[in-house]
Amino acid sequence: MKKKQLFALVFIAIAMIFLLIPFNKKEQPYTTNQGKVFGTFYNIIYQQPQGKNLNDSIIKTFQEFDASLSTFNQTSTISKINRNKSDSTDYFFRKMYEEAQRVSSLTNGAFDITVAPLVNAWGFGFKQEVFPTQTTIDSILQYVGYKKISLKNNFLQKQDSRIQIDASAIAKGFSVDIVANLLEKNGCENFLVDIGGEIVAKGKNPKGEKWTIGINKPTESPIQTGEIQSVLYSNDIAMATSGNYRQFYYKDGKKYAHTIDPKTGQPVQHQLLSATIVAPTCMTADAFATACMVMGTEKSIALCDSIAEIEGFFIYSGGDSLFSVCSKGFEKLLKK
Repeated sequence: MKKKQLFALVFIAIAMIFLLIPFNKKEQPYTTNQGKVFGTFYNIIYQQPQGKNLNDSIIKTFQEFDASLSTFNQTSTISKINRNKSDSTDYFFRKMYEEAQRVSSLTNGAFDITVAPLVNAWGFGFKQEVFPTQTTIDSILQYVGYKKISLKNNFLQKQDSRIQIDASAIAKGFSVDIVANLLEKNGCENFLVDIGGEIVAKGKNPKGEKWTIGINKPTESPIQTGEIQSVLYSNDIAMATSGNYRQFYYKDGKKYAHTIDPKTGQPVQHQLLSATIVAPTCMTADAFATACMVMGTEKSIALCDSIAEIEGFFIYSGGDSLFSVCSKGFEKLLKK
């Protein structure tokens, strides 16, 4: 064999050996971005393949989202629609609307984004009204109902100009999905997005394990005690929790919680304190969690068992004690 051919074969052999040797690629460290947004706090932990800090992109996404769905931003799309200054919608509004209407239908109206005037009347919304009379409630109920709005050619149509939209029970979860999508588009496979307790987690945590997510024990204290009722252990989850144990007030010795039943116009009066829902998206979980807080424990369990896409965990009071119950599929998520 000629020397040149021999050298060529040796070179190819060496090259093949190098290709077969596994190189230990150094993994990028995790980045944490924290702050305040939408009246609550966010905590975002992610591993970006090139080590990029995505905080600027995340903040920009928050600003775009706020300009669409914040009722506290007077120039937002939803605020203009509520004041009848515009009927034009944008991408965020339409996605929110479509999912809200779907969940409203599945829950027989327990979830309803037209509940805003009732929430405001009871002093829990973006307007602070006086304690309403039954006459006031009956009057407002005439223009509350998810079937009284529709979307046509990207324009929102109202059956009554007094109809107002409140997306607070679905928008926070939606914002978590939007940030999670941003991270995935930037190559992140391992991350956790937490905005005010609404969560999307994917992949592994900085220890290389599944994400550990706690469900808080309900407390009327405005200060977070950090006491955990149960723990989830997952590497792919979208979760939202709704509760009646912080936003409430007493009048004439009676407690009035912030969850309003769209059908009666009254704050709910049952023992369910918090509802945690797991769903394909955090927006879906957020909406169903609110619906469950309207429906109460037994109806919520029945709802979860009847809809394949959701699972639920519910904490309710019984005298001086707290109790919990969950749907069949949720048990598999609990850390033993």
